Amino acid sequence: MRTVQLWLKQITKLGLILMMGASMSVDAGLFGFGGDSWKEEVLLHDGQKIIAQRSLSYGGRREVGQGAPIKEQNILFTLPNANKTIKWTSEYSEDVGRANFNLLAVHVLDDTPYVVAEPNLCLSYNKWGRPNPPYVFFKYDGKEWRRIPLSALPVEFKTLNVAIYLGHQDVDLMVEEGLVPAETIKRRNEKLLHNYPQYKTILREAYAGAAGGCDEMVYYKGAWVGPGDSIGKRMMDSKSK
Repeated sequence: MRTVQLWLKQITKLGLILMMGASMSVDAGLFGFGGDSWKEEVLLHDGQKIIAQRSLSYGGRREVGQGAPIKEQNILFTLPNANKTIKWTSEYSEDVGRANFNLLAVHVLDDTPYVVAEPNLCLSYNKWGRPNPPYVFFKYDGKEWRRIPLSALPVEFKTLNVAIYLGHQDVDLMVEEGLVPAETIKRRNEKLLHNYPQYKTILREAYAGAAGGCDEMVYYKGAWVGPGDSIGKRMMDSKSK
């Protein structure tokens, strides 16, 4: 009889463990844990190509019924004329509630890599100074990535040469392909983003509509406030003086 009781207890424990595992899997899907990765062939301005490993993880704030946003985005690549691997990361920040940037391009000149990115939606656009044209540029100084102004981006760089993120389904196709050729990336971006001037080439001049409908906002005591809020109005007025 005691043997049967012990056996039943073990079965019960196993059932609880399986239930917990199933519950954790469901939670991972609900809250956006996990991620995707794939490789891209990146065509540089001088005709050279590099193979880049890209990865996305999901999580952060979202509206009810929406899919999980990108929590972090990475690209890893080796410089074409040097045996050195470089990583650039678009990190999560609480004020934005997701990754700060979407990657648009990777370029290299004189063994120095540069990144062209765009703010990830309106909160990030305001956080990074409402740039026009709507890009944020980074240069690797040998130790870390530093933001640079548009004027410091070499004029040789003209193309957006990575697959621009458009949603989970689009990523699924790239993951399935494994290694996405440079020509496929070019055709894909041209086809899907042809109505947006900032994606046709790296713009060098400001243009109307760069904000994309993003109202001006400021971050104040843990919250974003806009012109319609009394605090936001006072802060906007002080900025304009």
